[in-house]
Amino acid sequence: MVDDRFSIRFAEPNDVTLILELIKELAVYEKMLDEVVATEDDIRENVFEKKRVEVIIGEYDSEAVAFALFFSNFSTFLGKPGLYLEDLYIKPEMRGKGLGKKLFTFLAKLTQERDFKRLEWMCLDWNESSIGFYKKMGAVPMNEWTTYRMQDEALEELANHY
Repeated sequence: MVDDRFSIRFAEPNDVTLILELIKELAVYEKMLDEVVATEDDIRENVFEKKRVEVIIGEYDSEAVAFALFFSNFSTFLGKPGLYLEDLYIKPEMRGKGLGKKLFTFLAKLTQERDFKRLEWMCLDWNESSIGFYKKMGAVPMNEWTTYRMQDEALEELANHY
């Protein structure tokens, strides 16, 4: 169980290198490292300069062991924003200590403090341990929805269509 040796803080500009390292560790876990093209400049620009996304860092004994990157979205049906969790990662040696629950609790409180109505994220379908964890917390899978993505050439082609 987690004790008072774990703390959560918002990332600061001097965390850019750390954030990118944690993103790469997550990508290794998800078997997607070859897809990471983000740079420290990208992180600096989007997190700290343009404030398009936010990052929290989880520290155990003052050492960074986890992070979450999120941004707001909007529900037209609810007429309210939500918090969309893009990534959450905990170093393997720190899993099973309750840190995931602490991070989600922090994000749930933040969602409510901002008067947002949803906390949403995606999970790889092979990640059974995470799926079980999410369901145990009360999360509901959105099985009737299919995620679509457009990027690279397809995005360029469509953008230049007209």
